[in-house]
Amino acid sequence: MFRLNELVLATRNPGKVREMAALLADLGVTVRSLSDVPGAPEVEEDGRTFAENAVKKAETIARFTGLPALADDSGLEVDALGGAPGVFSARYAGEGASDAANNAKLLAALAGVPAERRTARYRCVLALAAPGMPTVTVEGVCEGRIAEQPRGTGGFGYDPLFYLPGRGKTMAELRPEEKNAISHRGQALRRLKALLIERGWCGHAGPGAE
Repeated sequence: MFRLNELVLATRNPGKVREMAALLADLGVTVRSLSDVPGAPEVEEDGRTFAENAVKKAETIARFTGLPALADDSGLEVDALGGAPGVFSARYAGEGASDAANNAKLLAALAGVPAERRTARYRCVLALAAPGMPTVTVEGVCEGRIAEQPRGTGGFGYDPLFYLPGRGKTMAELRPEEKNAISHRGQALRRLKALLIERGWCGHAGPGAE
């Protein structure tokens, strides 16, 4: 039977690595990132959906390393912008754009849009690929609203603008454990962990598994 003992996270984004490693810590799996894999290829994210990009990244890195690989593709969908920036979230303001530049472009695009029409969601698709195994995907979604100005210094990406009405805070104002409890990536990872345990691919993950 397949057992998950080592896992490569198909990302070099330190924020994603930090969040994913924390959420996977109780599985007893050795977690590495692409920064630990010399010569790992850059995977072009040219898919039309988060799922297409996540699967492509996971399968490419699994083939390169010969190890199970977990890829995340996630982003922000703003209703008033027809779902944009979507799969272009990380490069909304251009290739290599900083978080600050992406946030500034988003605020400019929503200038004059009232609060009730600034609804948005974070969406995350995780893909787990392993040599000789079918690729598995899971999804997580977190609903919120785009604030009119950045607040908070935590998190990364659009977190300073992603306002959670039920908490009265942006994602960037939450403690890391608070964010992981409700975020799109946290939801997806909990679903993945439950699936791994159900299939017997790893041991019981303790009270954080559900």
